[in-house]
Amino acid sequence: MPRHFSTAEVARLLGVSDDWVRATARSGLCHPQRRGRRYAFSFQDLVVLYAARDLVRQRVPTARVRRALRSLAETLPPNRPLSGLRVRADGRSVTVRDGGGAWEPETGQRVLDFQVDAVAELVADLERRDEPGQGGAQAAFRRGLELEDDDPKAARAAYAHAVELDPGLVDALVNLGRLAHDAGDAAEAARLYHHALERTPDDAVIHFNLALALEDARGPAAAVAHYERALALDADFADAHYNLAGLCEQLGRGADAIRHYHAYKRLTSDEPDE
Repeated sequence: MPRHFSTAEVARLLGVSDDWVRATARSGLCHPQRRGRRYAFSFQDLVVLYAARDLVRQRVPTARVRRALRSLAETLPPNRPLSGLRVRADGRSVTVRDGGGAWEPETGQRVLDFQVDAVAELVADLERRDEPGQGGAQAAFRRGLELEDDDPKAARAAYAHAVELDPGLVDALVNLGRLAHDAGDAAEAARLYHHALERTPDDAVIHFNLALALEDARGPAAAVAHYERALALDADFADAHYNLAGLCEQLGRGADAIRHYHAYKRLTSDEPDE
């Protein structure tokens, strides 16, 4: 079964923040699987994010980055090994080919040019650098990711084992919370999310998940503060705007509801932003 990577693992591999990884995924530049509200990134997704990081660092305009990476995502072969492929992009076009041979855009400026094997080496380095305890926890966490679709009960056991090995493994705590919520235990989900926030209090996604659980466990008023905190940490969190708009309507806060609906519409629009 192909390996998938958590948000934290992708951030560690690429040397970027967890928030950057989540924001890039939400923008539609790659299409990771969803494990509830958490992402599971394929190797193809990792290649696209690697390219995104380099294009952004070279200050390619956002709209050009989007065009280039959408082309890259469509070009990467999903059902064959990526070893030996070379990716080249200038923000306007992308080529992916086997073997050597220099390629430059019409301007003569090479903006992005890397071997996909370099991304595979990052993954190998990650596994070599894992400490024994951390490695066991990460292995249990990855096992949970792979089990979720077919056996949620076994997935919960795997995540619980990961937390036993590494109590600070926030992704495992969060996924335990989500599976508890999916099983109908919103109160237990809220407890686990609070526990996760003790370790990473500025994680917008965990505040969002907690708001979902509190909405079911205690009603809309209890959830509002955490949707608002998620947006304070990530103003472009479209789903948080949408959910908060609905709660504001229920609570008689009409002006706030309209403001958040407008923000959601703006963030989910396909209009380009040069």
